[in-house]
Amino acid sequence: MHDLRFSFTLTFRTIGLIATIIAMTLCVPQAYGQKKVKLKQADVARGGIKDGVRIDRFIGNVIFVQNNTTIYCDSAIFYKSKNSVEAFGRIRITEGDSVTVTSNALTYDGNSKTAYLRRNVVFTKLGIATLHTDFLDYDRKKNEARYFNGGKLVDSTNTLTSKKGYYDIHTNMASFKKEVVGVNPDYTLHSDTLQYNSKTKVIYFRDLTTVKGVKDGENAVYQNGFYDTNKKLSTLTKGDIETISYKMSGVEYFIDDVKKFYKAKGNVAMTHKEENTIVYGDDGDYDKLKGIAKVYGHAYVAKVDENNDTLFIAADTLVSVENEDPAKKALLAYNHVRIFRNDMQGTADSLVYSSFDSTIYFYSGPVLWTSGNQMTADSIRILLKGRSIDKIYLVANAFVISEDTLKNYNQIKGRKMIASFKGQTITHVNVQGNGESLYYALQEPEKNPKAGAKPPEPTHTMGMNKIICSNMKINFVEGKVNNISFYIEPEASFIPPHELKQEDKRLKGFKWRSEEKPERKDVVQRKELSPKKDELQK
Repeated sequence: MHDLRFSFTLTFRTIGLIATIIAMTLCVPQAYGQKKVKLKQADVARGGIKDGVRIDRFIGNVIFVQNNTTIYCDSAIFYKSKNSVEAFGRIRITEGDSVTVTSNALTYDGNSKTAYLRRNVVFTKLGIATLHTDFLDYDRKKNEARYFNGGKLVDSTNTLTSKKGYYDIHTNMASFKKEVVGVNPDYTLHSDTLQYNSKTKVIYFRDLTTVKGVKDGENAVYQNGFYDTNKKLSTLTKGDIETISYKMSGVEYFIDDVKKFYKAKGNVAMTHKEENTIVYGDDGDYDKLKGIAKVYGHAYVAKVDENNDTLFIAADTLVSVENEDPAKKALLAYNHVRIFRNDMQGTADSLVYSSFDSTIYFYSGPVLWTSGNQMTADSIRILLKGRSIDKIYLVANAFVISEDTLKNYNQIKGRKMIASFKGQTITHVNVQGNGESLYYALQEPEKNPKAGAKPPEPTHTMGMNKIICSNMKINFVEGKVNNISFYIEPEASFIPPHELKQEDKRLKGFKWRSEEKPERKDVVQRKELSPKKDELQK
């Protein structure tokens, strides 16, 4: 009885195993798909043997099928043993209801499931994109269409051409190589390598790419990144953007072409072509619609004058304002302003440069050093002429100090002062209101030194001139006080050295601030050399 039960159990297990094997066998064609290409219809069929190989020729309304792939043509040669088809005439391949390909010639390998299409090939991904070429290899296993002798991808937004490329049907990603040209209503681009998703309409830059705006003539060069052509948003790296007025470079870009807002990060340089200026910084923004460009983080501007001398202005933030009205154009600098030029240095809390009247305005505790003079006031403005200093206006609590060779401090004080320059040298200062002056008389050097010999420096102070006068004019020679003209009841006195008291040596409000005087390295915070005028004008 025990053996009988065992026998029945074994029999049932054997039957179950056989049923499983049969089921698996039946499922194999469904798992791996139809292997053989089959003829569905043809008007005329002819066949024969050539070199021991069966060859069938079909003419008129020829249709072959393999899985979801259907091949239509006018005529074909079918190699059954090779599982391949050569098709001619009006060829059309459909892959389900999503892919249609047409051409004039076709070789189809049913084993590798690859279609080799030639002449007037049109590959269409329904509702997404169309690819035109004369040489297309369509790999159904990889779901990839590849062209290698020139092709053009067209969709509702963009047209892209290249020498080589391939299209991934599943991901809708097209890859382009060699002489890539993209055309859009907004721009034209050129590259050697890029990718494009025809469903999301996103372009991926994979190599150096040049983009030129159609409407506004903007030019840009990018290393890599992406651009969403629907949303008109970009994230790009290592490139230059050039507009009619500006040129911008940086390590990384974020661009909104709808709002016309450009953001650059890392080693930013913005060139203002009309003003011959370059603004450097860590990060920068350009709002084209508002006409405002902003650079911040180790920011400084380099402005080249007609003598190829460069004025550097550094601040926490630099802002350039564009406007059709020239009077409203300006460069703004605020927080910790520092300026440097060979003939002038300065600091302030904020600064405004107006190109319309060629004037630089300093605010909130400004101090300037020029021609050996320290100048302070509640506000200061510099008038440039031919991009050189013409006049410096010191408004409210004006104070000028210079140090002579014997460490004496010559001082001029007044409600308002106007310092005039010729070339790079101060020539005179007009004091308007509440004028006071201290200047030291030094021992005169030898009148007739030997030929070629340098006149000796003064060895001691002869005394100090103290003048109080509402208005006065101080004349300078080689940056040093030469004489003073007085107006409206001057009070003048000469104090010899032995009578000088410490309190007599300083006017009220005196503050020598030489330790604040910026050097070039305090303003120019990059390794780049200062730009030359001809470079800015390119």
